[in-house]
Amino acid sequence: MWMGSHPHDGRFAPSPTGPLHLGNLRTALLAYLYARAGGGRFLIRVEDLDAGRSRPEHEAGQLADLAALGLESDEPVVRQSERAELYEEAIAQLERDGALYRCWCTRAEIREATSAPHGPLPEGAYPGTCRRLTAAQIAERERSGRPPALRLDAGAVRIGFDDRFLGHREVVVDDFVVRRNDGAPAYNLAVAVDDDAQGIGEVVRGADLADTTARQILVARRLGLREMRYGHVPLMLGPDGARLAKRHGAVTLADRRALGETPLQVRSALAASVGLAEPGEQPSLEELVRRVDRPLVGA
Repeated sequence: MWMGSHPHDGRFAPSPTGPLHLGNLRTALLAYLYARAGGGRFLIRVEDLDAGRSRPEHEAGQLADLAALGLESDEPVVRQSERAELYEEAIAQLERDGALYRCWCTRAEIREATSAPHGPLPEGAYPGTCRRLTAAQIAERERSGRPPALRLDAGAVRIGFDDRFLGHREVVVDDFVVRRNDGAPAYNLAVAVDDDAQGIGEVVRGADLADTTARQILVARRLGLREMRYGHVPLMLGPDGARLAKRHGAVTLADRRALGETPLQVRSALAASVGLAEPGEQPSLEELVRRVDRPLVGA
């Protein structure tokens, strides 16, 4: 943990796989406002573990869009692709503690296994198939040459947490992957390690990631890391009520600029969409920081 951490330090952590849409930018704006309102830092982390889809040009475009809205990192931007040593240290600690097991299941096998009921675990949860393998079954899979993933033995533990927007949530955690079979660290491990290492106090992100939170809390507990506070903001929807997507038209900052809108106008519209500004008003970031503690529309 960084010595300069603060309970309200926040972050925005995009994946550089394409341009940010307005919903991403609204989440980034709210993460910035909540961090600033509490007197904390705002950090940007590039989550580029997906080497097949991550592109430097997407990262550059995302950072430029954030800067155009006034959302710049208080510390140098970090990239997950440059932090492999941290993740391997965490995995090694979990292995020493006997918390991991190898999993050879294919995607098809996982789909089949998760379609059957299995006790207290939620629908679609991994039921621990490879945790129950006999020595002979393990030897057979090792002979296949197929590389295994590493899963954390969660023990179907129930994790509860209080969310700024969603209230109290409790989730039964299944055995989830911490290192993929291609050797890459998995999202839930990397995020928990990074948030602790960067001294994050509150994670403000989209509501679509709420279901991953209990897994990250469990990783933090198993590694002896600090636990974050969380706020999962409502997703931005298109006119049809579905999650905002390319099919809805002008959904990026570049799209809006092409229509003649300035970054200030776009930022103000994003603030207005959650009740932090009146339609047509153009408040400064400092004014939005003062307003952010009011209840958000739709949250």
